[in-house]
Amino acid sequence: MNKNEHLFALKISSIMATRMFGLFMIFPVFSVYATQYENTTPYLIGLAIGIYGLTQAVLQIPFGYLSDQYGRKPLLVAGLVFFFIGSVVAANSTDIIHVVIGRALQGSGAISAVLMAFLADFVSKEQRSKANAFVGMQIGLAFMLSLLIGPMITVNLGLSGLFWVIAGLSIVAMVIVATLPHAKPCTQYVLSMANLKQVLTAKLLKLDFSVFTLHLILTCIFIVMPLLLVENKIVLSDLSDNWRVYLPVMLLSFVGMLPIIIVAEKFKKHKFMMISAILIMLLSQLLFYKISLSYTAFLVLMTLFFIAFNAMEAMLPSMISRIATDDKRGLAMGMYSTSQFLGAFVGGVVGGAIYHIKDLNSVFLFTLLMTIIWLGVVLSIKSQKL
Repeated sequence: MNKNEHLFALKISSIMATRMFGLFMIFPVFSVYATQYENTTPYLIGLAIGIYGLTQAVLQIPFGYLSDQYGRKPLLVAGLVFFFIGSVVAANSTDIIHVVIGRALQGSGAISAVLMAFLADFVSKEQRSKANAFVGMQIGLAFMLSLLIGPMITVNLGLSGLFWVIAGLSIVAMVIVATLPHAKPCTQYVLSMANLKQVLTAKLLKLDFSVFTLHLILTCIFIVMPLLLVENKIVLSDLSDNWRVYLPVMLLSFVGMLPIIIVAEKFKKHKFMMISAILIMLLSQLLFYKISLSYTAFLVLMTLFFIAFNAMEAMLPSMISRIATDDKRGLAMGMYSTSQFLGAFVGGVVGGAIYHIKDLNSVFLFTLLMTIIWLGVVLSIKSQKL
C-alpha cells in the first residue's frame, strides 16, 4: 500500500477497533458483576451480552445499502450517535432489562459494513487483501485489549463507569470520522431480490456462515469463562487480577496467528489456513469441555482459541472484499456483518439458555457441535473459489 492507503486504512481500522473495543469490554466482566442489577438471571446475562448482535444484524444491510446510495460518512456519523446513546442508557441502568435496552441501542449503530466498504473505496484492488487483513488484525487486537482493560475499569469504576468510558470512546471515533473524506457514491441501485442474489452466492454464504459461527462461539465462551475463572480460583472474585491470565494469552495468540495469516495471504492458501484454524478451535472447545481448569490449562486453551479467532477475524473480510463486485460491496459487507452480529446474538441467547437450564460446562458441548458443523461447511468450498 502507498502512504495514502496506509493512512486511510489506519483511520478506518481505528474507528472499527475503537467501537469494537467498547462493545467487547463488558465480555470478561459482565457475568460476574451483573448480580448488582435488579432482576438478573443467567438468561438475561446472556441476552445483555449478545443483544447488540441482533440490532447489528438487522441494520447492517440497510446501513450498507444506504452508504452505497448516499455516501459512507453520513452513515458512520449516524451509527456512532446511536452507539453513544446506547452507552449512556446502559451507564444509567439499575435494572438488567435497561442494560439490555442500552446494549440493543449500541448495536443499532451498525457501521461495520460501511467501514469495510469505505476501505475498499479508497484502496486499490491489488492492496485490498492487505488492507482488510490489517483491519481484521486491529479488531482482534482490540478484543484482546478489552480483556485486559475492561476488568481494570470495572474494578475501579463499576459497570456504570465502564459504560461511561465506552460512551467516551464513541466520541473519539466521531473525531476520527471527521477527518475522513466525503465522497459521493459512483453508482446507485435499487435494493431488490436480484441485487440480493448477487451477494447470496454459495461461496459468499459459506464465508458468512463462518463469521456467524466464529462470533457465536466467542459470545458463548464469555458467558461462561469469567464465572469459571472465579469458580476455579484462577482469578480473584472481583477479577482485579484478570491481566495475569489474559496478558500472556494475548501475546502468545498474536504471535501464533501471524504464520496462519502470512501463509494465507502470501501463498493464497486461504482454505487450508481456514481449516487449520477451525481444527485449532475444535481442539480448544473439546478440551474446555473435557478437562478441569487450572491456570496452565486455561492459558493453553485460551491461547489456542485466540490463535484461531484472530486468524479468522483477519482472513474473512479479506476474502469477502475480493469476491464481492465493486458496486455491491457495501451490500456484501452488510450481509457479512449481519452474519457476524447475528452469531453474537444467537451465541448470547442460546449460551445463556443452556447455562440457565443445564450448567456452565454444557455450553462448551454446544460450541463443540457448532465447530464441527462449521468445519463441514468450509470443507465443501472448492479450493479455487478462495
